Amino acid sequence: MNNQTYFYKFLEPLSKELAFVARELENSIFSSPRTMLTHARAFVENILQQVIQAEKLPNEQWTNLKERLDLLNDNGYLTPEIRDALHHVRQIGNKAAHDTRRFRYSEALLSWEAIYTIVKWYVEVYGPVDLIVPEYVDPSPQEKTYDISELEERLKVLEEMLRQALLPEPKEPGQQQSAIIPVNIPPVPEQPGFTTIRSLTYKGQTLDIPYFLRDAFLLPQRFSKSETFLIRLGAEQQARIMSELPSDLEGLHKHVKRYTEKNDENLFEELKRYIAEEKVRRQLLLDRPGELFFFYKADYIVVTEELASIPFTIDEFTGSPSLLKQLKEDQIDTVGQLPNELVILAKYENVGVGTVEKVFEQLKGKQGILTSV
Repeated sequence: MNNQTYFYKFLEPLSKELAFVARELENSIFSSPRTMLTHARAFVENILQQVIQAEKLPNEQWTNLKERLDLLNDNGYLTPEIRDALHHVRQIGNKAAHDTRRFRYSEALLSWEAIYTIVKWYVEVYGPVDLIVPEYVDPSPQEKTYDISELEERLKVLEEMLRQALLPEPKEPGQQQSAIIPVNIPPVPEQPGFTTIRSLTYKGQTLDIPYFLRDAFLLPQRFSKSETFLIRLGAEQQARIMSELPSDLEGLHKHVKRYTEKNDENLFEELKRYIAEEKVRRQLLLDRPGELFFFYKADYIVVTEELASIPFTIDEFTGSPSLLKQLKEDQIDTVGQLPNELVILAKYENVGVGTVEKVFEQLKGKQGILTSV
């Protein structure tokens, strides 16, 4: 499977929610068997709920997977093969939810096969006649996998969508249905790390925070208009990392003296730029694994071995004697010893962003010369 397709894509015409949950289960087989086994129960339970609705059986009194399974079995709707497959997914899923032992890939694969048996039965009996179930294919390990917490977040959102897709339509004109979470899950899954983990708001505006930035350190030098504001907030143990930011930035300035709503507004706007830049960097690292980069604002340099070996001397880097002296004091003698985030260099005394930008442009020039040789 790759980012363009997944095994249960054929389910999308029947139920996008069901198809997308299956997609995330497939993503988790080799990255977290426990996650796959635990959430497979919600997937098959939703199928049983749809069967109960199709057969017009009373559904409200059956509150869990076993009760729904027994209802359909007692009424003769399940063959022994389907009943056993459902029990397998349920029982191993219950163990994964409570047992602390390490679960194996082979256990996740057995559950995945049982899901195929269940889906094939459901589509052939209750699905459109023109919907063809492909032959079973073993999933393959993914090169780029999601962190377990990110997988859990994706599945939680999708399972809520799956649950809400089964809610009855309002019976009376003007009667409201239960509140639905406004979530848009794209047909092509995001790269690992890009799942929205939370959102920040400011005066009606919303900013989504991707998973890979949930605990990112908010380096004040990355925020030109808000640098001092962030330093002051950090001294009050506020806004040092992304997860410390409140969901609503309005009023953040009240944590420190002599700051106003304008500072909240500036920070929100700079967070937009920061997140956009970080997404570009993240994608670059995913697309070019194993390579070293220097970053400055929205730009970057690929650090080759030749560039990394260039010494910090006045002859090589003109116009920044104070920076060179302080780098030497910190035993940073060559380019390769620099931090990946070059704006950190602005921490040095009498070194501003302008000096850092000058060094970055010199590095770009040297890389260009080395590349052309």
